[in-house]
Parts: sequence; structure tokens; C-alpha cells
Amino acid sequence: MASAELREELNCSICLSLYTDPVSLRCGHNFCRSCIVQVLDTQDGAGGYSCPDCRAEYPERPALEKNRKLGNIVERFLSTQPDMEETRIFCTYCTKSPVPAVKSCLQCETSMCQEHLAAHNRSVNHSLMEPTASFESRKCSTHNEVLKYYCPVDNACICVSCWVAGDHKGHDVELLDVASEKEKEKLRSVIEKLKSEREEAGRRVQKLKHHGREQEEKSSALTERVTGLFTDLRKKLDNVEKRILGEISRQKGEVSVSVCDLVRQVELHKEDLTEKMNQLEGLCNITDPLTFLQEDITSGDISDGSCDVISDVRDAQCLDEAIVSQMVHRGLGHFADDLTDMKIKRQFSVMEKSDILLDIETAHNNVIISQDLRSASYTATSQNRPDGPKRFKTCQVFSSRSFSSGRHYWEVDVSQAKEWLIGAAGESLERKVVGNESYIGYNEKSWAVYENNGFHAWHNNIHKKLVSDSPVRVVGIYLDYEAGRLSFYQLCDPVIHLHTFSTTFTEPLYAAFFICTDTTIRIIK
Repeated sequence: MASAELREELNCSICLSLYTDPVSLRCGHNFCRSCIVQVLDTQDGAGGYSCPDCRAEYPERPALEKNRKLGNIVERFLSTQPDMEETRIFCTYCTKSPVPAVKSCLQCETSMCQEHLAAHNRSVNHSLMEPTASFESRKCSTHNEVLKYYCPVDNACICVSCWVAGDHKGHDVELLDVASEKEKEKLRSVIEKLKSEREEAGRRVQKLKHHGREQEEKSSALTERVTGLFTDLRKKLDNVEKRILGEISRQKGEVSVSVCDLVRQVELHKEDLTEKMNQLEGLCNITDPLTFLQEDITSGDISDGSCDVISDVRDAQCLDEAIVSQMVHRGLGHFADDLTDMKIKRQFSVMEKSDILLDIETAHNNVIISQDLRSASYTATSQNRPDGPKRFKTCQVFSSRSFSSGRHYWEVDVSQAKEWLIGAAGESLERKVVGNESYIGYNEKSWAVYENNGFHAWHNNIHKKLVSDSPVRVVGIYLDYEAGRLSFYQLCDPVIHLHTFSTTFTEPLYAAFFICTDTTIRIIK
């Protein structure tokens, strides 16, 4: 009912149809432009003019004021009526009943049906376009001429006068359709990049999901091995078993949360790429060059949406078998008479310590190396060892053995060190300079844990604060070369995970030690 009443209010009193290009007389009454023009034409030569509604008289032909607000109301009303014609633009000359327009003339600022368009084409050669009610946006606000060119210098659509004698004089300009096509080509290039990124994001989602399944299977296998090991000792080892299974369950939960979070991040990124592609494809589907360029210009700079960092499998957390292995080994220490080492190894792959010895040829002259090559201490007295290509100019020492594949584990006693820095470093670590290039943990070739009034993990001169509730006396170091993981543990009861570095190792690694003042470290045999 309300819609019908509004429709009546929006009808022209002359043609009894919805206002088309409504204009106002000074008396306040509104009419379609074409309707009132025809009425006034019939009054020419009669000695005066009058309003068809209120009969208000005008000694001279009255000026017609465009009623933009009323035109906007009509447009909004039409947008809510599903039964109206698709274009919602009607022929200006069909006054008795609305006929959908097929073209609009920029010069005449009128819209025409097929019949009136044929007559228009025979009489004049004007710029025709798809039906529109917004003529002002297609004309220069300065010269009131049709916008025909695009100025790349100022990112603006301009008329002939703007180019010849206006603000854009002397600029290199392009026809609207040429400029439009160039901009679309740029958007298509961005779409291709986004499409490639979306495909890559999809592949990474699959990798992350695959990683999650692998960790799930590894968790199941780990649980099964632990359960099998404790079957015969259920009564004695019930508490130990529960603690270890609890650790596995905790790690499984963390892995699950880690993988789910990373999958969600990548999927959100994938959705964002799809949204951007849809937006750009929508712009490319605009057929009118002017509309496209105006939309494209007002939309601002369009980024290709590249993401600085997208999570991958290497970022996902993994089950820490080394800490479980240590818990099993220590938990079974009270039952050595019941289980031999061979049985433990058969039921659960307990890590054996790698045979690590210190390389005296790498030791700085203020570092004393024990005869068994397992201890290193600081001394203020130079040892006057001959210089060589392997010797450090900083208070550091490497192991004699390097690792370029496989899994390895070693333990370091730091109970006699007030301050210590231990870890692993690549073979190419600088040895003949004093600075960040040579200190372990201060460059991209080394990874370390550092204790000095608090614990920190160091790599590439970036540190992360670590937490431990008790003094660290023995540190376990576990290296999985192929997986790119280097883990540090505080060996107490229970074992505490300190930190894990995840990366890709590209060269042989050595156990590395920085020997501070009043410090002695020892590799446990």
C-alpha cells in the first residue's frame, strides 16, 4: 500500500508516469523535462506561460531547474521494484508510457528507445552510450564538454578543451577505451599473480594437513611403543607410564593446535586472495571505459596482495621424541635389573649419546682443553698454541666430529659455569675475526642457548627469553639434521624442553662452545 502511494507521488502530472529527468518551476511543481517542454512550446506566442498544475502565470518562458533530489528518489524507488525494466532508464520522448531506453546521448542529455534512436541517428552525430541518468559525471565540470580522453600524468578523465587549452595542455593523453584496456591489462596481470599465490596457498594447506596426519600417526606409534614397553611392568611403572603418556598427549595437543592454527591462517590468506581476485575481475567486467577508469582511479593503488610470510610445514610444531626418550630412560633407571638396555632399545628407540670430543686445533689460546678432550675451561694465561686455519680468535672451541645427516644427541655439564653459551655451528663459521660473524648464536650460521642471569635462545643475533624453574646443571642437545631441528633440554626430573630451532641445514654442523670467564664445561661421556 505504501509503495503504491509513493508511486503516485512520483508520477508526472502530464504523462502520468514516473518522473524522467525531473525539473521544477518557480511555483514548486515538478514535471518530466520533455513533458513541460512540450507544454511550454504550445504556449509560445500566446502572450504568456502558465504552470499546468496551479496555473501560476509567467510573463516570460520560465527557466527549468533540474530537481536532482527528486531524480535520486525515483532512481531509488525503481531499484526496489523487481518488475521494472532492467535498465531502469526510460526513453525521454515516450511521454505517455515508459519505454526502456537503449542508448543515451551525452550532448542532448536524453535517453532514447529504439524508435527515437533511429530518428536521432539520422539527424545528428552525437556521442551515444549505454542508458544512463547521470550525465554530469560524463562531462567536464570546467568546460561542460564530453569526457573523451584520459590523462595518465594526472590520472584524470578530460575533455578536448582540457587538453588543448586547459590544465592538461601539452600532456600525453589517451582515448578512454585505450587507457581502459591498458589498466585492465595491469589488473589481469595482478589477477594472474593472485591466482598463482592462491594455488600456492592451496598446496601449503595440503602440506600442513599432510604434516598433521604424519604427526598423528607418529603420535599413535609413539604411544603404542610406550604402552608395549610398560605392559610387563604395569604395577611398578604405572606412575611413570602415566607421566610419559601425559607428555605425549600434551605434545599431541600442542601439535594439533599448531597445525590447526597454521591451516586456518593459510586458508584465511587463500580466501583473501579469492576476494581480491573477485574484486579485480568485477572491475575487468565493466564494459564502459569511463565508468571503469573512474572506479579504478577512486579505488586507489591496487596491490598484488603478496604476502610477506605464509606459514608452511616447517613452521608447524612436531612431536618431541627426544624428551620422551629421556623420560623413558630416566624413568626406567630404577628398574635396571628388570630391563636390559637391549630390551629398552627394542621396545623404544632410546637415543644413545654421540661420542663428542673437543678439537684442540680450534680452541682459542685462552681455552684449556683436558687430556680426555671432554672439558674446556677459561684461563687468562695464553696457551701459545700455533695458529692454524681452524683456530678461533674468540674464546670458542668446536667438536672434532661434524654432522651432515642423521640424528645425534649429546649432553653437556654446565654446573661449573657461572655463564655459558653452547650450541651448534656450521663449518663455514668465521674464525679469524672478533665480532658477530664468529660468535655462536650471533649469525645465521650458528644456534645456541645462553645463560647469564637468565636463559636465552640465540640465532642470527636475535634472542628469545627462556624459562626454567630450577638451576640448569646438565643440558641435553638433540640434532635431527634432515628435519632441520636442533633442540635443547634441561636434564632433571622431569626433563624440561628449553627451546627448539627449526631451519634447513646446508652444511656440516659441529658442537660449539663459547668459554666465558670463570667457566668450565664438560661433555658427558
